[in-house]
Amino acid sequence: MRPRRSVVDRVMTVSEPSAPRTVIRLRVLGVVVAALFSLMFIRLWYLQVLDTSAYSKTVTANQVRPVEVPAPRGLITDRNSNIIVGDQVTQDITLSRVAAQEHPAVVGQLAALLGMSSAQIEADLANVQYSLYKPVPIVENAPLSDVLYIGEHASMFPGVSTVADTNRTYPLGQTGVQMLGYVGQISSQQLQAHKSAGYQLGDLFGQSGLENQYQAALRGSPGVDRVEVDAHGQVVGSLGETPPTSGDDLVTNIDSGLEQTLQQALDAEIASLKGKSTEGAAVALDPQTGAVLALVSSPTYDPTWWTNGISTVHYHQIQATGAQNNNAIQGLYTPGSTFKLATATAALQTGLISPSFTYNDTGAYTVPGCKTGGAGCVTYHDNEGEVGGRINVSQALTVSSDIFFYNLGVSFWNDYKANGRYGEAPIQNAAAQLGYGDVTGIDLPNETHLARVDSPTVVQREHTQDPKDYPNGQWFTGNNLELAFGQGGTVITPLEQAVAYATFANGGTRYVPQIAAGTVNAQGKVVRTIVPKVAGHVTFSPANHQAMLQGFEGVIQNSKGTAASAFAGFPLSSFPLAGKTGTATTNEQQPNSWFVGWGPVPNPSYLIAVVVQGGGFGSQAAAPVARQGFDYLVAHPESPTHLGPATTPVVPLPPPTTTTTSPGSTTTTTPKTTAKPRALAATRRRAGRGGL
Repeated sequence: MRPRRSVVDRVMTVSEPSAPRTVIRLRVLGVVVAALFSLMFIRLWYLQVLDTSAYSKTVTANQVRPVEVPAPRGLITDRNSNIIVGDQVTQDITLSRVAAQEHPAVVGQLAALLGMSSAQIEADLANVQYSLYKPVPIVENAPLSDVLYIGEHASMFPGVSTVADTNRTYPLGQTGVQMLGYVGQISSQQLQAHKSAGYQLGDLFGQSGLENQYQAALRGSPGVDRVEVDAHGQVVGSLGETPPTSGDDLVTNIDSGLEQTLQQALDAEIASLKGKSTEGAAVALDPQTGAVLALVSSPTYDPTWWTNGISTVHYHQIQATGAQNNNAIQGLYTPGSTFKLATATAALQTGLISPSFTYNDTGAYTVPGCKTGGAGCVTYHDNEGEVGGRINVSQALTVSSDIFFYNLGVSFWNDYKANGRYGEAPIQNAAAQLGYGDVTGIDLPNETHLARVDSPTVVQREHTQDPKDYPNGQWFTGNNLELAFGQGGTVITPLEQAVAYATFANGGTRYVPQIAAGTVNAQGKVVRTIVPKVAGHVTFSPANHQAMLQGFEGVIQNSKGTAASAFAGFPLSSFPLAGKTGTATTNEQQPNSWFVGWGPVPNPSYLIAVVVQGGGFGSQAAAPVARQGFDYLVAHPESPTHLGPATTPVVPLPPPTTTTTSPGSTTTTTPKTTAKPRALAATRRRAGRGGL
């Protein structure tokens, strides 16, 4: 029998591959290898011959680091081109990181000279907010003696140098600091919010006030210094610099003399109350345009505390006194009788009363239909128990009759409850048209949104949110009575007060208050002009407007007017004024003191609103402050805002001279603002610190 073949024998080929097939495979492999080598040589030739410039640029880029050169910050000027925020050239002492590594002893030598610890300098060198490719600032605004000593003993301080820098200056001192604001190093939140604008750690950024509101214009455009570094990242040279473009100057509508006058008067009035008052504010507007002529808040502080970083002591002092708050736009105060503007507007415009309507002010008021001894049934009195007799709306405003306005508030509510007439909120509607309880839109950051006019809606919302503290969510007759003369839950800002009365004073146009008038570049060319903005209108019939104006004029010009004594001796014949006092009862022992005045009537150019928290009667605290402002304006009438380059820094006014003219009245004379010329070029220099 034939032997059986194994499975392996059956599946394996017995013969070897033929010679022709082997040759073909070797040839294909050779072609592939040759093609690969050809591609490699072509690529090398391309890189070394055709693309040499591109790769040279890449290598060069790895040796170059762009370092930001901050631009000189723009100035802030008043309406007459006087500098109210400037720049002062200083000398900073810096130390190179490389030199500190190569010469460790220099740290101790520099610390001994500057009176600081070596650890402080080491901490500055390790601070990542400073560029890795520029010397680190150790002392800013260094004393001249230290600068000269380092220059005379350069061999003792390798890597130490002095560079020119600038710090913000404030010619007005502590006047208007909340409005002007301050600058500081950009925060991480600000850096994130403005990441597309090219900011870097260590850059200066406006932190509040106008410095923040107009940061983009004041900042300018940073330059770039292209420094060359070695393989270890150490700077070995400079390849040139693209110079920065200076920031634009901000021209404001502010009159620096009026600003100082109101700040001094307000601070002095609060100080005279010996602890009964801790704060206040004053606002001056042009009623015809909404231009802000002055805006001050008290208490205040030294703005230079923020220069080169505020100390813990100063920061706690500001926080403890609330001096950083701008009470003109953030303070909330019960308006008291100044709110009668809204009530009178509502009563006349809706037809509840006419200019000839009279009411008998007996000095006491009881809600009609109120049962004696019933719950909430009380007798209301005028503020000082005075009796006005039978008076119309003009006379009621002049003597500030609460009884007259109690009746208006109750009549509105009773008519609504009985037959739906006038609607649920006629007073609130008139107040809203005047701007009460709403943001004004002023060109400052952080204007409060918490102002409000009391209403059934407000009461219901409070009850829903906190039923324990607000157990009753209903609106009663007594609520409307309180609303009518500015009490209850209504709280407003001084700026809202100024805007509301400016709207009435100009005949019904509500303007957005505007501090800035425009911007001007370093060459003196106008970059931007800011025009008045209309926020709304209030329609006053001529008869109704005249009736109210007659009452407001009587406040100052009538012997029975509530502010007549405060303006005794004022030249009313050539500069007639109108105004309104307010005494707002609060939880404090002393009422808030209000006054708003404007003139010369009937076409006023100026309006001043003042509040003194805890100041008592409006005629006793707030009105004298406004009086000093009007005294200044009589002596220094305004001219149009000048949009042009800055000329001189403001010289602070000396304290006003006060003389007694009659019991309970004063006349204040404020010297004219003067200033010494100075070289503008000095304000433009800046050797800033940039980050990579």
